[in-house]
This record gives sequence, C-alpha cells and structure tokens, in this order.
Amino acid sequence: MAEKTPLVGIIMGSKSDLGVMEECAEQLEELGVPYEVVIASAHRQPAKVHDWAAGAAGRGMRVIVAAAGKAAHLGGVVAACTPLPVITVPMKTSDLGGLDSLLSMVQMPAGVPVACVAINGAKNAAILATQILGTGMPEYLERIAEFKRRLAEG
Repeated sequence: MAEKTPLVGIIMGSKSDLGVMEECAEQLEELGVPYEVVIASAHRQPAKVHDWAAGAAGRGMRVIVAAAGKAAHLGGVVAACTPLPVITVPMKTSDLGGLDSLLSMVQMPAGVPVACVAINGAKNAAILATQILGTGMPEYLERIAEFKRRLAEG
C-alpha cells in the first residue's frame, strides 16, 4: 500500500520470515491499513534497524510489528529506539520450534515493553496493530468491529 502514509511498519530479521509475515501484510490490506515492510537484522544490520525504528514516528507510523526467530532480539531493539508500540511475532525455528523466539520476546527488561503474539502469529499481529490504531482513529475501530462481526457470523 504505497498510496497513503504507512501507519504500520513491518520489520523482520531475514527474508526467510517473509512467507509468514505476508499473512500480516494481507490482513492489514484486508483492513485497509497502509503499511511498509523492511528486512533488517538486529545483529547483522543494527544501524539500519536503529535508523528505521528511530525515524518511524516521524514518518507517520503509529505501530510497529517486528518478527524474528532464534535469539529474536529485533523487537526489543526496535522498542528501544522508538516511542511507538511494538508487537512482536516469534518465528517458528527448526531448533526449538519457536519456543526460543517466544521466550526471548516475552522476557523484555522493565521500561522496554513489547506486545507478543503466538509463534508465527502474523495475522493476529495485524489485527492487534489495527486495534491499537482504532484507539485514536475511529475508521479503524469500525473496521475491527466489522471484522469481529464477520467472525461471529462464522
């Protein structure tokens, strides 16, 4: 969605996360939320991560979704660099099935919180991001309300 200023930033640590994180992008598109996607590793490209996260609010973003696997430091590094809410998506790993990613994300130090969805929970991250937008933007609150009505109808 390039026609509007992105409100949600999706960042992931590697191209291998793209398959799962496409679910996040697709859900945001369904809800009509403009977003941008960047791939940057907290360990291999820390300056790129810092610059992107530190400038996100100034570029008009309101929420960030960060996906990473294994040590999964990306969400925490992003959260340290921005005042925006950060939702983390622990990626399933071949070693420990994503438990390593999940535990890394939920053990943030005081003062640097992140919200965390389920392992590979990219779709829920998009829904949560839209709910956060809805707290201050009535159009997104209504889109979430409609989404939940459709869920209830089956």
